[in-house]
Amino acid sequence: MTGTQPVGDTVDHLIATMRDRLYASVVSDVLDGLGLHDQAMAARLRPIVPTMRVVGRAHTVLTADVYERPAEPYRLEIESVDALKPGDVMVASTNGSERTCFWGELLSTASVARGALGCVIDGHSRDALRIAEMGFPVFCTGFRPVDSSSRSTVIAYGRPIECGGVRVNPGDVVFGDFDGIVVVPQERLAEVVELALAKVEGEDRSRDMLRQGAMLRDVYDRYGVL
Repeated sequence: MTGTQPVGDTVDHLIATMRDRLYASVVSDVLDGLGLHDQAMAARLRPIVPTMRVVGRAHTVLTADVYERPAEPYRLEIESVDALKPGDVMVASTNGSERTCFWGELLSTASVARGALGCVIDGHSRDALRIAEMGFPVFCTGFRPVDSSSRSTVIAYGRPIECGGVRVNPGDVVFGDFDGIVVVPQERLAEVVELALAKVEGEDRSRDMLRQGAMLRDVYDRYGVL
């Protein structure tokens, strides 16, 4: 399969297939096999609940630190959340800020109402227990109780960003689970899903043989997965 960009219902179907049948590590392996070696975000981004998983189209946001409260501190932040579409995942970069806290319960609530599927933020969140009770998947680097209004501001959304060390373009597909987060370029989505499904099948057969006592060397030689 060539790396042509899937469109329309095809993207939704592929994302649904990923959600139902795949996991981050197998997607990462396939990306490696295609020569895309820098698609896994840094290990510092963790789900606020271990069982949370997120799969969807990236809706990108970029923030920068400020040292005085702007006249309209939340203007672009509000715009960026209101611009979410069903199936989107908010993917936000704070430029590595340790001062601010970009995400919280109210933004999560607004995102759910827009049909968004989760948030991945290279930065801090707050209201973590309330978000956990909601079941809204949030991956972040830690928690702080502080407000963003005098500490950071959204400077752009819907533009390419770097999040967790990975370049993310709007519309790329992000896949996160307990093992971490990978980013699939939208133009390679169909190819990645096809190869990942084949790898899962090989892993399933390998697992069955190993449980029956087969030697790892023999299993690997037969199926070529590990």
